[in-house]
Amino acid sequence: MPLDTSADLVNAILASASRSLAGKPLQQASPRSGTPAARPARRGSGPVAAAYATVSTTAEVLHHPAARESLLTEVERRRAARFRHEASRLDFVAAHLLVRLCAARSLGVAADDIELAQYCDECEEHGHGRPYVPGRHDVQVSLSHTRGVVAAAAGPAAVGVDVELLGRRSVAPSVLEQVLTQRELRVSGRSRDPQGVFMRQWVRKEALVKVGRTSRATMREVDLSGLPPAPAGSGTSVQRSRFEGLHVLDLADKRRGALASVVSAVPVLLTGEVRPPVPLSGR
Repeated sequence: MPLDTSADLVNAILASASRSLAGKPLQQASPRSGTPAARPARRGSGPVAAAYATVSTTAEVLHHPAARESLLTEVERRRAARFRHEASRLDFVAAHLLVRLCAARSLGVAADDIELAQYCDECEEHGHGRPYVPGRHDVQVSLSHTRGVVAAAAGPAAVGVDVELLGRRSVAPSVLEQVLTQRELRVSGRSRDPQGVFMRQWVRKEALVKVGRTSRATMREVDLSGLPPAPAGSGTSVQRSRFEGLHVLDLADKRRGALASVVSAVPVLLTGEVRPPVPLSGR
């Protein structure tokens, strides 16, 4: 079954986040042959313990009526206004709106009830850095944006997401050595697409940074060569794997030109994998 990780996902999250919802899980579609289905752990008889994630275009988010720029805080508006190019500003805005909608879906509340803040562990200042929802210890969030594409994730445990453009740029050998382990460099060197191998490992490691497993300074010490390579083909692909007990979800959305990874302590659900969502009732 072909996956549409943006359109279905954005519609499901944005529609459900625009009103107060019970935190019931979405119904999962049958997986592709050879692709293991996500089996989120259950807390007793309650909702599925899983993180919700989405990768979408900036335009898809901003064109939805539930994604209102008025949801942003004054701090976010000031940061957005500092972008020199309008396209970059819109990418920032879309990512900050989408992460609210993911958090609202995870918590079963309205998007208006989600306040987003950020804190930088390195400089110990607020206003940028790791995003979080003040006063809510039952949800953790992550966001990412690049040119025309945004990603967001939210769940009951640590989660990190990163997105880049497919085929974005060539990378100098010196950069490869700063990011990849020796084993990863050997794998990359044997590949017909070493830049593609690097970009897959880069988004994985950026997601690991955001989940707190490593840092920019130490990511070359984290070896991910045992994780599956990107599948061949020109269509959208989703792969699941595990790394040190963490759930890793890799997405290649060829139609939108997006390459993304999500890492979480709990399984990750893309709403592009659900057809259709279970009707959700208000609390």
